[in-house]
Amino acid sequence: MPTNFLFLSIAVIFVWLVTLSFFFARILSHYNRITKGVSNKSLKTVLEELLQETEINKKDIDYLKQYSLKLEKDGLLHIQKVGLLRFNPFKDTGGDQSFILSLVDDNDTGVVISALYSRSGTRWYAKKIRNGKGVEYDLSEEEKKALSESQTAK
Repeated sequence: MPTNFLFLSIAVIFVWLVTLSFFFARILSHYNRITKGVSNKSLKTVLEELLQETEINKKDIDYLKQYSLKLEKDGLLHIQKVGLLRFNPFKDTGGDQSFILSLVDDNDTGVVISALYSRSGTRWYAKKIRNGKGVEYDLSEEEKKALSESQTAK
């Protein structure tokens, strides 16, 4: 009886070993097919390299996010809104040859440039703008219109 039990135990272990070997061979051939043609390296090496590349990519993405936020913040200080108004300041001259150009950033800070055309020549004026209002000088009605136009047209 003990020999029958021994043979039965060995047979069960042998069947179990064959089954495990079969599954191991299938998995190994599957992984070899996955990495075939990609590299002569083992699957472990390929996966380790992918993990290293993933870490490098994460660092690059973090850097790019920070850089993008910096550019976005800096971009608020650049000219983003432009308004142009042509008009005739004097009734005795013809045409709308005078103009006002409004150049402001996202915070409505910038400059208003006025060019007044008359028969004797053209006069140029510039006024600083901060938060949509004149800093040192009050804005004329035409300058306010040009500034308003620049604030609505982005």
